[in-house]
Amino acid sequence: MKRIGIYGKSIAEQNYKFIKTLVDCVRENINPEIFLHKNLSNIPNLFDKENDQLFDGDDLIESKVELLISFGGDGTLLDTVTMIKDSNIPILGINAGRLGFLANITQDDILSAVNAIKENKYRIDDRTLVEVYNYEDLNGVNCNFALNEITIHKKDSSSMLKIHTYVDNEFLNTYWSDGLIVSTPTGSTAYSLSCGGPILSPGSDNLIINPISPHNLNLRPMVVSDNVEIKLQTESREGQFLLTMDSRSLTVENNAPIILRKSNFSIKLVELPDQNFFKTIRNKLFWGKDSRN
Repeated sequence: MKRIGIYGKSIAEQNYKFIKTLVDCVRENINPEIFLHKNLSNIPNLFDKENDQLFDGDDLIESKVELLISFGGDGTLLDTVTMIKDSNIPILGINAGRLGFLANITQDDILSAVNAIKENKYRIDDRTLVEVYNYEDLNGVNCNFALNEITIHKKDSSSMLKIHTYVDNEFLNTYWSDGLIVSTPTGSTAYSLSCGGPILSPGSDNLIINPISPHNLNLRPMVVSDNVEIKLQTESREGQFLLTMDSRSLTVENNAPIILRKSNFSIKLVELPDQNFFKTIRNKLFWGKDSRN
């Protein structure tokens, strides 16, 4: 690879040595043209003014990088999705955060990860996105897609929402709840999981419709095909509610229809030879940590 970008959002000082190890490994083993995000420019001895370039996110695609390395947690990797958009630039996630379902390469494995890139010993894992199809009708939405989930949520803590939900124009249900999550398989291990949703493996071609704290306890998460169109119409006593795409939120007025569909492009995550989805969830969720095993 001739051009590699490296992104980090807010690097703690105790992680400076790890991000420097990453950059040094890339220089010594691959020797590409390196593009560092401007957030990293203040880390001592990291940015080489003669050989490196800076980017601020919006110009990442213009730099024509062939790989973007995300250094941080899953939230940091989600940030890179809005930079890459539909450019098909693959993402390698190095975990400097906590749980790390997406950025699941540990800091101790930086050298082996860089060598795998150098030797072309990796796989590309295509991940589905969900998008707000009628985003042009909603002021303030610039990136209308999400890798994890799109969520309807109440704006304050005073009252529940009333969310009328349709699947391919067929009425599904009216949810009286704090909100509603429409999750991709990638997001099935995120917010949806904490609300009792199922885990879906990548490539399962499904979406999850999952209420947040529903008033009716018999309401349960529902798995639907990702080829459907989901329409949500929401009522709130406050006259407004929040629409969230991963970590990006905007305020929407009552009864404004929200139409959700699977995006026509995917995000490409780099998966190393000893990695796979089942190994990741087994390790992260401590499955099998039982005295009988």
